[in-house]
Amino acid sequence: MRELIVEADGGSRGNPGPAGYGAVVIDAATGETLAEAAEYLGVTTNNVAEYSGLVAGLRAARDLDPTATVRVRMDSKLVVEQMSGRWQIKHPAMRPLAAEARAILPPDRVTYEWIPRAENKHADRLANEAMDAGKRGEQWSPSQSTADLDAGAAARSAAPRKGRGELRDQPRPTPTRTTPATTPDTDDIRAARNVASEAPTTGAGAAPPDLGTPTTFVLLRHGETPLTPQKRFSGSGGSDPALSDTGRHQADRVATALAARGTVQDVIASPLARCRETAAIVAARLGLDVRIEDGLRETDFGAWEGLTFAEVRDRYPDDMSAWLSSPDVEPTGGGESFEAVAHRVAAARDKLLAAHTGRTVLLVSHVTPIKTLVRLALGAPPEALFRMELSAASLSVVAYYGDGNASVRLLNDTSPLR
Repeated sequence: MRELIVEADGGSRGNPGPAGYGAVVIDAATGETLAEAAEYLGVTTNNVAEYSGLVAGLRAARDLDPTATVRVRMDSKLVVEQMSGRWQIKHPAMRPLAAEARAILPPDRVTYEWIPRAENKHADRLANEAMDAGKRGEQWSPSQSTADLDAGAAARSAAPRKGRGELRDQPRPTPTRTTPATTPDTDDIRAARNVASEAPTTGAGAAPPDLGTPTTFVLLRHGETPLTPQKRFSGSGGSDPALSDTGRHQADRVATALAARGTVQDVIASPLARCRETAAIVAARLGLDVRIEDGLRETDFGAWEGLTFAEVRDRYPDDMSAWLSSPDVEPTGGGESFEAVAHRVAAARDKLLAAHTGRTVLLVSHVTPIKTLVRLALGAPPEALFRMELSAASLSVVAYYGDGNASVRLLNDTSPLR
């Protein structure tokens, strides 16, 4: 029986943001690239784009040979584990896409393999070409593809080992490229994407100087609580601790610094006690009132609330590994996934931008919401959350411009505390 390899990838510049996918079908015996597919999806999430690439790749393989076995290779741990049946699919927008992928070919003829991103360059380039085309107001077409420049490398990684030496000396084949067609199936997928999408996210990049006064969010993480020095999970589902004496002193120092700058015009806080208390100390110094925005609350960490990272790792090792590997995975006991928090925070951001256009607003919030606002402004992937330091009572600043661009101006400034 013939074996085909499907390599698929998807991406979102903002998550959610402008997204696209790419997929390539390879003959497993020869390493020949047989088909390419790519599409700009509009505004949606990374996960929807990844699943859409999988669906397109499986369809292309089925169209080439409906009797073949298919080996899917992707750098998305989430998709590979969910389609292999090892992880549950909890997000409602992912389920119809996964069901669509399973229905294309008999499940016993499809296997899934995770590969490093460096081995998925062909599909990745197609996905980026699709997103670039969308930025120009176009759809990807085969004539735009330069992804076959990676076909030789893909063939060498995909083909059987004993054939690799001969493949290096063979001329690269010209692939047959496919452009997605609108069918009832693709309409169903687009409907699923709409479930996962929300208002367009603010894009990344420096704004031109002639766009008027930006809306500026000064992002203040609350001061220390008794749990902060112990590095315990403290989210919206826990004990809701108040500030410690150290935390109140930190808030007072920040209030002094912000009063000296004299730029903050509004103060908005998470509903949790530590943020309300921090915001009240600062607002009193600035002569402003505090408004509450529920979307700025911290992640609900479920059964992990009050535990240290080491305690969670010891008690829930598999759940912790899955959570660190995918923004779609919830903490044990029904907490919030990073993707769910991103949707909530993005909705709050858009609401506040509409209500405070051209103003400088102090948002008193928590680690995850503040990192998420920075990540979305940069158009960075979800794993960027783990690559930012955010100290208690630190200040970060993001400016949003009229054309939808954003500029991160400051991150984790603790100078007022020194």
